[in-house]
Amino acid sequence: MKISVVAVGRLKEKYFADAQAEYLKRISAYAEGRVQEVAPAPPSKSPAEQSAIETAALLSKAGGLVVALDKSGRNMTSEELASFIASKCAGGVSEFSFLVGGSHGIEPSSLKKVDAVISFGKMTFPHQLFRVMLLEQLYRALSINAGAPYHK
Repeated sequence: MKISVVAVGRLKEKYFADAQAEYLKRISAYAEGRVQEVAPAPPSKSPAEQSAIETAALLSKAGGLVVALDKSGRNMTSEELASFIASKCAGGVSEFSFLVGGSHGIEPSSLKKVDAVISFGKMTFPHQLFRVMLLEQLYRALSINAGAPYHK
């Protein structure tokens, strides 16, 4: 199985980069995990234009089953995320791409073009922190599916 997190921007702080590397290492016990970064849109563009440019770049790097992260999406528990991944794998999916938009989010009309939209709730998180949170939840879901003791 392949799992990609496709995100706008780069991790600037070393502690976020270290955390990302740690969770990618943990994910590697269950799947081929990677992070793909796309450049933020020029700040001279309007928020809608920035969102459209960044979303197009995210989608161009996505493969397999595409999951957008957006506050309008379905809230899931860790167990539900694990079940979602397991059911898609049982149906023949072997590649997942999780899209993390920039500061203006995923372009709204594109949310209808992806395979699923999930949410981590209505709160707003810093994008760098959110990327680490997503990787941790993906690792947790994979460990649940493997019956590993990580999830308590």
